[in-house]
Amino acid sequence: MKVIVVGGVAAGASAAARLRRLDEKAEIIVFEQGEHVSFSNCGLPYHLGGTIPDADDLVMMTPRAFKMRHNIEVRVNSRVTSIDRAAKTVTVEPKEGPAYTESYDKLILAPGAAPIVPGSIPGVRSPHVFTLRNVTDVKAIKAYIDEQGITRAAVVGGGFIGVEVAENLASAGLLVTLVEGADQILAPFDYDMAQILHKEMVDNGVRLELNSMLAAVHPDHITVNCQGEARDIPAQMVVLAIGVSPETALARDAGLAIGETRGIKVDADWRTSDEDIYAVGDAVEGFDRLARRPGRLALAGPAQRQARAAADHIHGIPADNRGFIGSSCVRVFDQNAAATGLSEKAAHKAGIPCEAVYLLPTDKVSLMPDAAYMAFKLVFETPTGRILGAQAIGRGDAVRRIDVIATLISMNGTLADLKELELCYSPVYGTAKDVVNLAALVGLNVLSGRVKQVPVTAVRRLVEQGACIIDVREQREYNAGHLKGAVNIPLSQFRERMAEVPRDVPVYLHCRTGQRSYYALCELLGNGYTNAFNVSGSFLGICLYEYFNDRAMGREPIVTAYNFN
Repeated sequence: MKVIVVGGVAAGASAAARLRRLDEKAEIIVFEQGEHVSFSNCGLPYHLGGTIPDADDLVMMTPRAFKMRHNIEVRVNSRVTSIDRAAKTVTVEPKEGPAYTESYDKLILAPGAAPIVPGSIPGVRSPHVFTLRNVTDVKAIKAYIDEQGITRAAVVGGGFIGVEVAENLASAGLLVTLVEGADQILAPFDYDMAQILHKEMVDNGVRLELNSMLAAVHPDHITVNCQGEARDIPAQMVVLAIGVSPETALARDAGLAIGETRGIKVDADWRTSDEDIYAVGDAVEGFDRLARRPGRLALAGPAQRQARAAADHIHGIPADNRGFIGSSCVRVFDQNAAATGLSEKAAHKAGIPCEAVYLLPTDKVSLMPDAAYMAFKLVFETPTGRILGAQAIGRGDAVRRIDVIATLISMNGTLADLKELELCYSPVYGTAKDVVNLAALVGLNVLSGRVKQVPVTAVRRLVEQGACIIDVREQREYNAGHLKGAVNIPLSQFRERMAEVPRDVPVYLHCRTGQRSYYALCELLGNGYTNAFNVSGSFLGICLYEYFNDRAMGREPIVTAYNFN
């Protein structure tokens, strides 16, 4: 058997290696249009900040190593320009030398996705404008910074690559502006969670320009359009990270079917509309198993699994295509952030009835010197309690918590399953009732109707309307900063002062993170109150939610002082 693989990075290299493990005698040829094969895409931004000092370390395998270790022929700087499906050949144009054809028995397309460069924007093709797709790109960016003595940079796009590039450039000492067309960075996170990351960015010197579109690139600045207002931002270089477009031209020209999301259409076994041609990685259209519709997901983990499944199917091993749930993580300076499944906004968009709980417990026993809050949001279907997604942000191990939720989602787990999940415990790693277990308990209270809650997104309106808000923290905490108009009835005095709580209007309770206010709420419920609500996230959540927009908009805070401790 002769198999040709088009694309030699994550998906292509993985498919080729798996093919060799299944068939020692097969002839396998990998074509890669770039100069490197099997490099760490996800590690590229970290060369800019010095975490990975040598860019060559990003290259995981050379063509020679592929030949020596796997007996796979890799031809770099070789672009496959067309497919003749009837003749079962591809045309290859090497960087040097004449074009030629190569035959195949099976063909795997793994061309990936290309950075979007909107050619209609004036100046976008200037030599100081870069994209980041491979090792060659990151070397060019680093060389330009060093040789030109760059001190100011603009990053356009607030997705994972844009945020990582901005963080690393700032860590390298540059003054960085991040421009994003939406009202938040990192779309997999809900707006309330993204505010924590906005705060982390601006606290570390990154200027955020949200709701802003790149309008023009000039030699020493860029112009952005912010809700109809033109604004100039100093920038000696620009990195475009506004998204990627699947590389489908080769498949399209060959007459292969393209899906509704503009990715290459494949079946459950990753075969295209031609039974001898497979497609994997960022260029394909997959299936969103939670939203129940086609989708695209440009992540390395799913690409590797697709590659293995396609290679297996070529050799008669059944594939198990369950679709994707979308698990991702990112470091934003000192905050670790991770998400899986559907966000609350995505669940609503998909028409799935759902609720969400938001809590901020400590990530480990509070006596430990490095204990810190962990913002955790859990989204679940109503009335079934089926877990749909989760997001976690904190200085501790957010990724581990999201990995737990991703596992449960993959097994169609519910709040009841999560409540009973037995996890490792030590004071240095977590709490006996872990963050994820606690989220399940809160979720079950909400699902059963035992607890009524309001989100941090609603608190500003409540304050401005003069709602009855009761702060159950101790007086010293209240004095250090509180919601304007809130009444302080400390939990330690709550039972003896319960008569001060009105019964004829809605009452909104909060503490620092929600636990003490929940206790106060239970006391009210036990004494016949039906008008009480817990503020999800409480005062810490309110401060984290309000801080960035207060600064960015210059608006009056609803707190007398912020408190992030």
